[in-house]
Amino acid sequence: METTVQDKEALAIHGGEPVREETLAYGGQTIEDDDIHAVAETLRADLLTTGPKVDAFEEAFADFVGTKEAVAVSNGTAALHAAMHAIDIGPGDEVIVPTITFAATANSVTFEGGTPVFADVDPDTLLIDPESVEDKVGPDTKAIVGVDYMGQPCQYDTLRDIAEAHDLVLLDDACHATGGSYKGRPVGSLADLNTFSLHPVKNMTTGEGGMITTDDAGWAKKMRRFRNHGITSTHHERAEEGSWYYEIPEAGYNYRLTDFQCALGMSQLQKLPGWVERRREIAARYDEAFRSMESIEPVERRDDATCAYHLYVIRLALDRLKADRKTLFEALQAEGIGVNVHYIPVHLQPHYRENLGTEPGLCPNAEAAYERILTLPVFPRMTESDVEDVIRAVRKVVSTYRR
Repeated sequence: METTVQDKEALAIHGGEPVREETLAYGGQTIEDDDIHAVAETLRADLLTTGPKVDAFEEAFADFVGTKEAVAVSNGTAALHAAMHAIDIGPGDEVIVPTITFAATANSVTFEGGTPVFADVDPDTLLIDPESVEDKVGPDTKAIVGVDYMGQPCQYDTLRDIAEAHDLVLLDDACHATGGSYKGRPVGSLADLNTFSLHPVKNMTTGEGGMITTDDAGWAKKMRRFRNHGITSTHHERAEEGSWYYEIPEAGYNYRLTDFQCALGMSQLQKLPGWVERRREIAARYDEAFRSMESIEPVERRDDATCAYHLYVIRLALDRLKADRKTLFEALQAEGIGVNVHYIPVHLQPHYRENLGTEPGLCPNAEAAYERILTLPVFPRMTESDVEDVIRAVRKVVSTYRR
């Protein structure tokens, strides 16, 4: 039977022809021949972990973001955990975190016995709201964590003022924002401690991996011990000294990053600026395509920051649509577009509701935003055809459900 144009535009979820046969993921890594060569070369070396590539990667990363120190760890969660340990978070300490984030931001506080205090977000940018932060500061507050949601840096000058006024440590959960900047300053140099994820969906990857940057040599030394069981020296260092002796002044974890992962990271770091630029090109194409669509709007970006676009998030104008977010999510998935949702507000998760007594209504801006956000694919390997598929699918689904 011949398929008509009308049949082709019927939603795939209703039996129509999908925009794509193979699903386009919301994110993905770029691995090129030089990356493979760098890893293979390191695999042929004598040391696969705690070797010279770790030091070299840390030095290169610190130089890239403009800090004195960088500490490589096994993943972004380990980076957050190590940072909390470095500043001596413990029982009785409170750390203010935004509720729109991945759970690791809050979990890392609890790992050290502290208590996360959830701040609301700005309704336009979905970044931590400085006014909410100020309201949450109390006698037990020890630190503030900004989360560069979507890849857009927070208002760090304002957060810095709050931190200094109350003698607090300022941290940047920059896991979305590698390669971004704020008022001309690179992400990674904006807070006292800055943490990164090097997971494959992030802007550069080491497979799994994380990094912490800081200008504080004491914190860096403490985190290097922490990632290695609390041991004061590495096996490589002891071998060079001809010694077997080591000490453990405090317990730590095995949060080490291997040399071959660091070799991959050094190769990827060189290409990061170009990849961020490609992400920005895709985002600009989406902005242009969706500008005339009253049923959706992108998350607002500020002029004083360069967004690194780990994510591209849209907000649905549900009052203009005949369907809820779940229906549109399922319809876009059926069209072959791997949309996602980032994130369920952390204070609504059962763990925190049961242990901290957090309830709906605590962060109204975040809760309202959660009901209508969707993440669209954005990553450097996307072709122009991929971008057009996303745009076509969004238009197709939204027009079908438009009031």
